[in-house]
Amino acid sequence: MGLPLDQFTAPARVPAPDATIPVLDLGPWLADEPGALQPLAATLGAACRDIGFHFIVNHGVPQATVDRLFAEIARFHALPLERKLEIKVDANVVGYLPMEYGITGLSRPNLDESFFVRSELPPDDPDRLAGKPLRVANKWPRDLPGFREGALDYFEARESLAHRLLPVYATALGIPQHFFDAAFARGSQTLRLAHYSPSPVRDDQFGSAPHTDGGFMTLLAQAKVPGLEVCSPTVGWIEAPVIDGAFLVNSGDLLAWWTNDRFLSTPHRVINRSGTDRYSIPFFFNPDLDAQIECIPSCVDAQHPARYVPTTYLEYYQRTKFKYADDSKRNNTPERTPAN
Repeated sequence: MGLPLDQFTAPARVPAPDATIPVLDLGPWLADEPGALQPLAATLGAACRDIGFHFIVNHGVPQATVDRLFAEIARFHALPLERKLEIKVDANVVGYLPMEYGITGLSRPNLDESFFVRSELPPDDPDRLAGKPLRVANKWPRDLPGFREGALDYFEARESLAHRLLPVYATALGIPQHFFDAAFARGSQTLRLAHYSPSPVRDDQFGSAPHTDGGFMTLLAQAKVPGLEVCSPTVGWIEAPVIDGAFLVNSGDLLAWWTNDRFLSTPHRVINRSGTDRYSIPFFFNPDLDAQIECIPSCVDAQHPARYVPTTYLEYYQRTKFKYADDSKRNNTPERTPAN
């Protein structure tokens, strides 16, 4: 789960019409309009079963919040390397991951660099004091005023939106609206601020090599530069369009586990053919460390017995987490890119 796809092959890339990846309008649901939930849940459920990706529009996150963070990403990644290495990524996946340190499967090092942010916890947070994994202090660059504030404003807006989506997922699965609430009361979210260099034309070089995301769901903001490709189960690799003001959402391996593989966790990759820099902002939405994960009853029957044993999110994460390549390994040993 959440693994690189070492042996994965698919048909050649084809241009994708906008309709290939469904577009969901959240406006009526977020406005609490009567009758909005059921049709939205039906559309989301079909998207999660058929392709594992969908766009959301009228999501309520101000465009100014998004634009501000894209500007901050460019400022951060323009810093000298030695400044960024002062806050290098650690085992809890917070901080800076340098260019070409992420290796997915057997491809060449990924042509991306990233900065990872987790939930901002106060020093007296009980989980942080107890030394629990992932419950750690964030790392912030020095002398970059406004960067921390922009990242946290965006983090909070995305987290709030993701919580509003939980009843839609539950309804799509035929379970009570608030089924997921307790599991996400104190979630384990990660914000990634990614920069992709232009990719050369070669079969084993990617901005991000083919992989699936390991968590519950990912909400992605893309800048104007395309590059994300999704492996449609029916036609192979398709180019995900860039829709102004929309977020692209995909199911991860944890949601596939939870739904007994009813909802897809779809392979995707990044190839930046634009000739210019590309930035993106994935937000990985995951449950509490102690949340109990087992196949949802509505997804299990005589024809579809449970494929996965019950676990906690922390146990699941520790078994499936991505790793990053350290200095001694990055040039000769395939590793997994931290993603959530």
